[in-house]
Amino acid sequence: MRGAILPADSDQAVLAGRLDLGEGPTPVLIRGGMVEDVSAAAPTVSDLLERDDPAAVRGRPLFAAAELADRGPLLAPVDLQAIKACGVTFAVSAIERVIEEAARGDMDAAAAVRGRLEARVGAGIRSVVPGTPEAASLKAALVEDGMWSQYLEVAIGPDAEVFTKTAVLASVGWGAEIGVRSDSGWNNPEPEIVLVTNSKGRIAGAALGNDVNLRDFEGRSALLLGKAKDNNASCAIGPFIRLFDDGFTMDDVRAAELDLVIEGPEGYRLDGHSSMVQISRDPEELVRQARSEHHYPDGFALFLGTLFAPVQDRDEPGRGFTHKVGDVVTISTPKLGTLVNRVTTSDRAPAWTFGIGALMRNLAERGLLDIGGGAGDGHD
Repeated sequence: MRGAILPADSDQAVLAGRLDLGEGPTPVLIRGGMVEDVSAAAPTVSDLLERDDPAAVRGRPLFAAAELADRGPLLAPVDLQAIKACGVTFAVSAIERVIEEAARGDMDAAAAVRGRLEARVGAGIRSVVPGTPEAASLKAALVEDGMWSQYLEVAIGPDAEVFTKTAVLASVGWGAEIGVRSDSGWNNPEPEIVLVTNSKGRIAGAALGNDVNLRDFEGRSALLLGKAKDNNASCAIGPFIRLFDDGFTMDDVRAAELDLVIEGPEGYRLDGHSSMVQISRDPEELVRQARSEHHYPDGFALFLGTLFAPVQDRDEPGRGFTHKVGDVVTISTPKLGTLVNRVTTSDRAPAWTFGIGALMRNLAERGLLDIGGGAGDGHD
């Protein structure tokens, strides 16, 4: 897999992540062109982000950051964090979800539904602010027209969609295979920014993510969201978490432009884009809604949603896009670097066998566990 991994300004960035150096998952910091092992100070990335200043943690130098691509697949840069996601946060993605619902997950019927729906609600939904009186008026008009949808509710209503994307430690990282269910015939990548918080809800930094989606499953019923979203190897995060500092702030996230390239084994190529400028809800508001009346003692990672919704035909006219085994998906943005994964089916992707119990045993065997306490000793 080719392409630069690190941000374009990596010499000015502090990046947090995980590598398997042969002994087990190891938290690392990357700065000044070097990769440092910080496991002695923070045995998990979750522990690292509990520090008031994670970037100030000093570690053992390992190797030059330029060698990362030669070290094989990277681990996802999160470990004990819950993996949450927000959906339908962009107008275009809202329209596409309504299309899936109206077409009952049938990609052949999607083109006709798309034209009809775009003509009726396209302009209005792009300009309205969720949760405002104007949004309520648009909802009333659509209800009267018989065009209301549960997807439009979370697109322009007061409450954002928040769901659990995958289990703790189930995410894959840069260079790993990413999976779609073997019985899905209509699916796509979703290039997104992922914010990572600590137990107090403080947003420590951001990474890239691929929220792989099965449009046929979710289109048949929103109650199939779990099967559409959470499958083996169906969540990629990486390459690293860029920690917030004076040179990288939430305003950089708000202004981020994500590029997507899909290269198929038959020579197919699709170029896509997602502009955070067009998100309907502010990233900090999404974090607030995700946290809400809940507690995350190890923090959480939050996918922010995507503008990208592929409608270009891949094979037969009118059937749109779907993945093929062997597709290489590249997601990039200058401030966060590049996330690359190759598509396979979830039943053929490497089995997820290293869970929380295995991690705790591994850390104990390496003498890295501090039994004296941690961030989750109490409530906020």
